[in-house]
Amino acid sequence: MAYFAQQILNGCHVGALYAVLAFGYAISNGLLNRANLAHGALFALGGQVTILAAAYAWLVLWLILPLTIAFAAAVALASAGFAAYAVARSITGPLARQAPNAVIVATLGVAIVLGELGRFAFDNRDMWLSPVSATIVTFWRAADFPVTLTLVQLVNILVALALLTTGAAFMSRSRFGRQWRATCDDPLAASMCGVDAGRVFRASAVLSGLFAAVAGVLAAVHYGNISFETGLFFGLKVLFVAAFGSGRSPLAAAVGAFSIGIAEALWSGYFPSEWRDAAVFSALIAIFVLHPPPETEMT
Repeated sequence: MAYFAQQILNGCHVGALYAVLAFGYAISNGLLNRANLAHGALFALGGQVTILAAAYAWLVLWLILPLTIAFAAAVALASAGFAAYAVARSITGPLARQAPNAVIVATLGVAIVLGELGRFAFDNRDMWLSPVSATIVTFWRAADFPVTLTLVQLVNILVALALLTTGAAFMSRSRFGRQWRATCDDPLAASMCGVDAGRVFRASAVLSGLFAAVAGVLAAVHYGNISFETGLFFGLKVLFVAAFGSGRSPLAAAVGAFSIGIAEALWSGYFPSEWRDAAVFSALIAIFVLHPPPETEMT
């Protein structure tokens, strides 16, 4: 029982990262209605900028650890927000109005460009962030098996929970949230009612990018290194969650992504971990085939 509980706690941490990423993805996906392959790249960008900015703050500015992490997170959020705004204004915004299907190819190109920029910034080398805290938090102990999380994992889960709660309240109660839902339902009708659909689109893209960057910051602080491949895998899993019909419900997408994290942890605990991603993607594809989203079902 203790071993099972440990896997659930491990899954809660991975699931929290997936949930934050999925929440942001759903915000942009509700307006694009097309797969945004650049979302995972923004996640990787946030993590990579965090590592670079933390190294600069620690080695050059000589900041203490809390200020180093705060500085790195601020730079990562600013970078991802700017990148998301530039992509929305120059690429996805015009394409969404004129050639929606081209959005998929365009976001793939954006993902490749961001990945190459990260490779150049790291000079084709891996740069690792030093462990922030190795403190172990023990929840309970069964015989000689303690059920634990590191302090960083616990903080990441709490930050993700606070962010998702705040984000859900903001999207459901704020004026922007009402405008976002109206634009998702019918951009033309929303514009006729006085909503600036273009502004909502750009603001949604920036908000989506910020959620992706936060997930990247949390992942970088915990894992110490984020690669483009990591962002690709995270982004693809979140894309599948949105395809199940949660693409216009950020909170539902977050819950679905969280469940994927739990499933991954249980697989790693009881089955060969090298088959984990293959098993998860196979299950997602099977669910998608057997239970397609409502808009693709035959009527």
